Amino acid sequence: MVSRMDFLYFLEGIRNPVLDVFFQFCTYLGQEIPVLAVICVLFWCVNKTLAYQIGLSFFGSGLLLQNLKITFRIDRPWVLDPDFEPVASAVPAATGYSFPSGHTQSATALFSTLALYVKRKGLKIVFTVCFLLVGLSRMYLGVHTPKDVCVAILLALAVTLILNPVMKRLTDSKIQNGVVSLILAALSAATIFYACFLLNQGTIEESYALDCCKAAGAGFGFALGWFLERCYIQFSIEGSLRFQVGKTVVGLAVTLCLKLLFKAVLGSSIPAEILQNALLVLWILAAYPFLLKRYQTTRGK
Repeated sequence: MVSRMDFLYFLEGIRNPVLDVFFQFCTYLGQEIPVLAVICVLFWCVNKTLAYQIGLSFFGSGLLLQNLKITFRIDRPWVLDPDFEPVASAVPAATGYSFPSGHTQSATALFSTLALYVKRKGLKIVFTVCFLLVGLSRMYLGVHTPKDVCVAILLALAVTLILNPVMKRLTDSKIQNGVVSLILAALSAATIFYACFLLNQGTIEESYALDCCKAAGAGFGFALGWFLERCYIQFSIEGSLRFQVGKTVVGLAVTLCLKLLFKAVLGSSIPAEILQNALLVLWILAAYPFLLKRYQTTRGK
């Protein structure tokens, strides 16, 4: 345990108010909201294929990560070593088990995909530095060990590198897209089954099972949305700058309202979390694009 904590104690020794603020900002880049916001903007306005690739890496590696968390069940650094103190402001967002790091996985899925996509070497370096900084921020804030961060990076990178050539070969074939959708749905179902099994056995607490089921619900939504949009809806991202800005603002605002509405109406049980996360992602990938396509078709008549 001493070797595991050495680097965290070193970072604790260099903490100061300026670095605290800087690394709090860095860690925010790995939270769910900014990652989903980037996916939304890319999907609705810029590049659907790139958004799909980020989404597959984000949700796919996220499901794998949740399964690792409840399998190894490693506690946070301050639990492993009661003498260690994390940055207090970072503790409320540090939910669930420590290994691997969810923030690092999210950031790596996003920025590694962007790094592979862009051509300019400078941008590749910037995007790589971004997910490395998120990983470093998790250790600086004292909420993850180096092992948590390194495994999360390797996991997300592996998924991203595997999916990159797959995305390049995918066509509009219903069979191909159906296979991708079924694989993600099966992984989501397996995650729910595994989490509920461990919960019923008394191995994990309900809060840990909820985290897994949230990810699985989003995975179901992405799987269904992927198939519906790629095979049937196929909306166009084209439009004037005014239209692009308008649909982004409206889309993000409605997404936020739906998230709050679902939480208020459905509550926080495991079935409710699965349903509301599935519906939210389905809105982003299928329902809103369908409405946009109908609007564009009507306006064009």
